[in-house]
Amino acid sequence: MTAFRDKQAIHTVAAIGGGVIGAGWVAAFLGSGRTVRLFDPAPGVGEKVRTHVAGAWDQMLELGLASPGDDWQARLTVHADLAEALDGADFVQESTPERMDVKRALFADLDRLVPEDVLIASSTSSLPVTELQEDLATKARFVLGHPFNPVHLIPLIEVGGGVATDLRAVEIALALYQAMGKEPIRLNREIFGHIGNRLTSAMFREAVRLVAEGYATVRDIDKAIKYGPALKWAIQGQFTTFHTSGGSGGLAEFLPKFAPSIIRRWSTMADPPLADEQLQALLATQMEDAAEGRTVEEIASWQDRKLMGILKLLHQTPRDD
Repeated sequence: MTAFRDKQAIHTVAAIGGGVIGAGWVAAFLGSGRTVRLFDPAPGVGEKVRTHVAGAWDQMLELGLASPGDDWQARLTVHADLAEALDGADFVQESTPERMDVKRALFADLDRLVPEDVLIASSTSSLPVTELQEDLATKARFVLGHPFNPVHLIPLIEVGGGVATDLRAVEIALALYQAMGKEPIRLNREIFGHIGNRLTSAMFREAVRLVAEGYATVRDIDKAIKYGPALKWAIQGQFTTFHTSGGSGGLAEFLPKFAPSIIRRWSTMADPPLADEQLQALLATQMEDAAEGRTVEEIASWQDRKLMGILKLLHQTPRDD
């Protein structure tokens, strides 16, 4: 059995892919004090990633996710050759397009090029690791390490493995991400889309249906979430929200009271025709109206400023979970 490099031995990370998620990972790993060797052959990627890290650095400093005076630029190199980027890496974080054929071809190369004691984590937002590690010689060290955007701010990382993944590999990945200031959760079993994206997809399904059938607009549905349940979700999640909503008996008291109405709501829910081009156009038009002339970049910048405030507020109290 291979003894994998643990978090104390992980000093250099090979980041595979310099898109939005990959760039976020680069910032997070650099913030943790590690050296990053980025692989992406696309022209201009290095400059874009450096710009992203520079923009994220002050935010990470404010949250304690980076150290003052740290010269991160000296620890970032960009490579167009995969083997060169992997040279000397103690951990690999893959963030390539969400296509099974692309990832499996890459994983075959990683299987061959990366020393057997180095873990390889995938940022895949939906694909099962079991399918990605199929036919690989060193499949035991392939794990899931799925972040949420913006990666340098959002703490959640979903960690798990495929049927052939060594449990020790999952434990090391959990420990590494936690040491970086993340909040990793463990997937006990694989399911397409993991946890967070399945929950948001369930919410989005009902939100789309409410718009499609004329019950409310995109603007008001977003307000219903923002000024309603999302305020509690940021603090404690769904189960604990219900635990505090049914009386002193908690969830055990809540369920007999409210389960019948929840079940009745479930029975009225159905899949909206999201593939329909007219519905897509309606959603896009209503979103433009709700944006009130703000660009996507302006909204994202405002979003990140608000996220900073929420994260700082949450960090003011000791962890109690």
